[in-house]
Amino acid sequence: MGLELKRIIDQVSKEKGLDREILVSALEEAIKSAVKKRYGARLELEVHYDEATGDLEVFQFRTVVEEVEDDQTEISMEEARELDPDSELGDSIGTAMDISSLGRIAAQSARQVIIQRMKSAERDLIYEEYKGREGEIVNGIIQRYERGNVIVNLGRTEAILPHSEQISSESYRRGDRLKAYILEVRKSTTEPQIVLSRTHPNFLVKLFELEVPEMADGIVRIMGVARDPGSRAKIAVASSDSDVDPVGACVGMRGSRVQAVVQELRGEKIDIVPWNLDPAKYVYNALSPAECSRVIVDDANQALEVIVPDDQLSLAIGRQGQNVRLAARLLGWRIDVKSETRYIHLQDPDYRALLRIPGMTENLADKLYDNDFTSPARLAEADPEELAAALELEPELAAELVEGARNLPPESETDEETGGEEGEEDEAAGAGAAAQAAEEAAPAEAPEEETA
Repeated sequence: MGLELKRIIDQVSKEKGLDREILVSALEEAIKSAVKKRYGARLELEVHYDEATGDLEVFQFRTVVEEVEDDQTEISMEEARELDPDSELGDSIGTAMDISSLGRIAAQSARQVIIQRMKSAERDLIYEEYKGREGEIVNGIIQRYERGNVIVNLGRTEAILPHSEQISSESYRRGDRLKAYILEVRKSTTEPQIVLSRTHPNFLVKLFELEVPEMADGIVRIMGVARDPGSRAKIAVASSDSDVDPVGACVGMRGSRVQAVVQELRGEKIDIVPWNLDPAKYVYNALSPAECSRVIVDDANQALEVIVPDDQLSLAIGRQGQNVRLAARLLGWRIDVKSETRYIHLQDPDYRALLRIPGMTENLADKLYDNDFTSPARLAEADPEELAAALELEPELAAELVEGARNLPPESETDEETGGEEGEEDEAAGAGAAAQAAEEAAPAEAPEEETA
């Protein structure tokens, strides 16, 4: 029995990669639990495993007393002196126990303790192996779905790809191979300990590091990332060697490197732009493929007002504001995009006065301005019905605008005219909850930008 037990411990230790001491400790704990279940929970026991023979020995310890009240924990002086002539009151005497007669229930209890300890040891081993690997990319095989989460087999253990970390446009099938980013490694007794992500910006960074040797050499660095997972991404790159083009290094020969990343992300479009320390030059690059005419920088509020040609406005904003939104994330600055026509309008105090009318928007002000209603005074003289017909407005809105122009306090217009320079500074400083303001200025159907 002893040699068979020794062989089993060696085999399990090798197969599971567990330390033999952990298995021996689990075995000793299991035998102690089984003996207590069989003979009494108050027993004070010690279990020893002989590494040489594989035998187990169990010792029961009892305290020497004059009169025994609990035979599980106490032993009489007379009996103790028979075992050890030098025994004294209060000594603890250990006697070997025969465990060959352990029953079926006790054996099952021992088995459960061993299994529990082995699982706990495996969890600790996996945690120690992966805790330093957060931020790495791993490969696995999709095992199953659990309440919207994907369970991925990594070989020795399972990982979880939560629904919140999945790309919404992707579908996952059992048996498919999957590459993902290790987001978190945590201790848990009931669920996978390794949390994966395919939406994290650093997943894109790591994919490029795998494909671009210049990044491994430290020549090319990714300075910023912004993603709409599954749809579009922008990365800013810089080179420490003037002879190495960072954009070209990431694109690769005939686009081979960037296409490898795009394929892994199932078609997510990627714009690669040069990084620049100057925010004005940086935003020129970040809004690519749109061209910019002028950039006004507000360092104090980290805001940028970008002026683009009228025919570039839709391209700069992007579909549903995506291009300017990603550019704002990339820089970490607010970006307000305006067409050249609107920027020229905003330099006119009368146009800015129009914007002070309740219910007025920049789009409405543009329409009014283009139809020769270039000031609140002119708008106040208009007939609401004729205004609604000329600008294709709802009659109620046209009447509201005319009424607002008539009731606009004269001093408001005076303040705008006398505080022209201050007003312009306020306009630049307050430029933007950028993407949202830009979306309001964009046409309903904006063309898709080209990918770098």
